[in-house]
Amino acid sequence: MTKLSVNLNKVALLRNQRDVGYPSVIDTAKIVLEAGAHGVTVHPRPDERHIRRSDVPELAEFVANWPDKAIEFNIEGYPTEDFMDLVLSTPCHQVTLVPDDPNQSTSDHGWDVKKDKEFLKDIITRLKKAGRRVSLFLDPVPELISETVETGADRIELYTGPYAEEEIDVQAYAETAQTAVKNGLEVNAGHDLSLDNLANFIKAIPESAEVSIGHAITSDALLMGWDAAVKAYLEEIRKGQNGSIL
Repeated sequence: MTKLSVNLNKVALLRNQRDVGYPSVIDTAKIVLEAGAHGVTVHPRPDERHIRRSDVPELAEFVANWPDKAIEFNIEGYPTEDFMDLVLSTPCHQVTLVPDDPNQSTSDHGWDVKKDKEFLKDIITRLKKAGRRVSLFLDPVPELISETVETGADRIELYTGPYAEEEIDVQAYAETAQTAVKNGLEVNAGHDLSLDNLANFIKAIPESAEVSIGHAITSDALLMGWDAAVKAYLEEIRKGQNGSIL
């Protein structure tokens, strides 16, 4: 089954609006994991506008002490030296490398792997020596896969914003995923996946190892609560994998 990793950035964004310490990122992580999520994701940015640097080791310790040792902690970000210091010094299962400018409001494109290949190879070598699984944020372009393999990455994360906006057909994602799997890479996906489009995405790309979802699931949790929201997303994953979509 495709795993669900809940991105906690928007929880931290709300917390940061007041100096009162809530909503708690740790308490939310506990709720989503108890509801059945398979992991948590954070994307710490240099300005700390949502996840703060101090949140990361606290979450790492929390996940490490969770009874289910299959639960994973995923850290996303652009590999500045500060980011590298953080992910190399903090236990985590996966590092997702994203080509973000620090001023971007959110991720909006994948790596130009051909241009950045040597840079990425060096970064990925350092991460893998430290025992981190590495995923590269990628646009749905099958021709990028051969270059991605040469970087040493373990996975790709397909940037699904254009799919959610109906700008790129899901078939382009399926072809990219199939090419990745044939070349020994696992496939993640993330960005603007929601209850409206998740099942169809999984149906088209059943080999998806993980989906990382933050904005939509947080929005749904405001209406239905975190427990119900997580269970609703897990049900959409099941529908997609069973092909039982109305």
